Amino acid sequence: MIVAIVTFRLPQPKTREEMKAVFQSTAPKYLNLPGLLRKNYFVSEDGLRAGGIYVWESRARAQEFFTPEWKSFVAGKYGVQPEIQYFDAPVMVDNAAGKITVD
Repeated sequence: MIVAIVTFRLPQPKTREEMKAVFQSTAPKYLNLPGLLRKNYFVSEDGLRAGGIYVWESRARAQEFFTPEWKSFVAGKYGVQPEIQYFDAPVMVDNAAGKITVD
């Protein structure tokens, strides 16, 4: 498994409620996405940073998704280019499902 952390610095502060509305508008595009196990959206307390934490089956699946078109979509939605960092995730604890996944 791979964790991809996508971060963008917002041009001006946004409230949690403003970001929640934007996140809810984009969330459906991630349902049933091949290779995506989980996505959490986040916004910093000061409202200047936001993004997503993705858990993918593999780095290849993540990179297939994070295309130049996707980056343009994000830039159009938030006004800035996203930064993407990848991390190996050999173990995941999923309390909602009551299981531990080992890659």
